[in-house]
Amino acid sequence: MSLIHINILMAFTMSLVGLLMYRSHLMSALLCLEGMVLSLFILMTLTILNSHFTLANMVPIILLVFAACEAAIGLALLVMVSNTYGTDYVQNLNLLQC
Repeated sequence: MSLIHINILMAFTMSLVGLLMYRSHLMSALLCLEGMVLSLFILMTLTILNSHFTLANMVPIILLVFAACEAAIGLALLVMVSNTYGTDYVQNLNLLQC
């Protein structure tokens, strides 16, 4: 395993640890999720380029499409929650309330 792969896996792990530690704020959780998706994108791209598997060249682009959808939905939820509750604390959300 090369040094680049180790660094990317370390970035993914740091984003995962950040997601687990700072999950009280919605914005912090969204940033950690974006870090995880971007490190997965780079890792998948490098793996496909190193393996010379030409049929899988579209997989990183599909991952980027899903990442863009995830970011758009996350930001829409952040705007809705901050307009409704005035803060982005996840603990203040009551999902059972109509």
